[in-house]
Amino acid sequence: MPSGFSFDRKFLDHLTGPGHPEKPERATSIIEHLDRQSWAGELHRIAPLPADERWIESIHSEKYRRHAETACKNGLAYLDSMDVSISESSYDVALLAAGAPLVLADALVAKKIDNGFALVRPPGHHAEYDAALGFCLFNNVAVVARYLQIAHGLEKIAIVDWDVHHGNGTQHSFETDPSILYISTHQYPFYPGTGAFDETGEGRGRGATLNCPMPAGASDKDYESAFRTKVLPALEDFAPECILISAGFDAHSDDPLAQVNLSTDMFAWMTKRLVEIADKTADGRIISLLEGGYNLSRVAECVAVHLEVLLNAANSRLV
Repeated sequence: MPSGFSFDRKFLDHLTGPGHPEKPERATSIIEHLDRQSWAGELHRIAPLPADERWIESIHSEKYRRHAETACKNGLAYLDSMDVSISESSYDVALLAAGAPLVLADALVAKKIDNGFALVRPPGHHAEYDAALGFCLFNNVAVVARYLQIAHGLEKIAIVDWDVHHGNGTQHSFETDPSILYISTHQYPFYPGTGAFDETGEGRGRGATLNCPMPAGASDKDYESAFRTKVLPALEDFAPECILISAGFDAHSDDPLAQVNLSTDMFAWMTKRLVEIADKTADGRIISLLEGGYNLSRVAECVAVHLEVLLNAANSRLV
């Protein structure tokens, strides 16, 4: 089966204003770089569809969804937080961003693809049940996790979030749910202030959250150690039926919004390790979604090495 890829130029219609780091050029720089790769034509392109509002409301309140729709349609400049810039098209684009991983999920479960990557904006992992935060309107990865369970009957889903900022919204979505394992590597203390090591879930979900806070200046070696001693053992023990990746690339050493020093190659290394776990427990099933990454050249390079690993994994199963 091929590796899936979902993108639409409508993602460029979410306008955030001059100087905002989460800008349309993030997507265009990635697409332009991918178009120069010899293997890009092997990706199975799947057009995204807007997420039905019921799937948005599986994670967010109806009140918040309607609030987001009204704010965008009325031309407000911000939604809930000064860092969530919006435009009139932002609600429709956010529905499309939440919907892109859903079409990949459908194709994955139907065995039309082996794994997939959704190149979406706005990102999602900071969005809370009833509030926008950190450039995010809807929590895309949380929506597809719940969709896999409700629409496709998968029971155990793992979310690995290597964005440099902690995915507060994703953690809060599932912190009482033992069927969703949430793992995050992130700079700490740092925005948004959550993600301490002792945040491990609540109630029945205690133990299903694993935070690996990293100090400013953390290196490839530090992340490799965290993966080998914490992340990979937790995934093997949990044995997910699908792995979702909140693939932010702002932990790169050249990213302007943080102080973690990963190389481009490290993102390929982490992807390979997750592919190995998915092969053991999930029949290879991985869906990855773009989160952060704000150096235009580096985010494009990192997405390319990440996608190449996923594509090679898919191709290897064809042999």
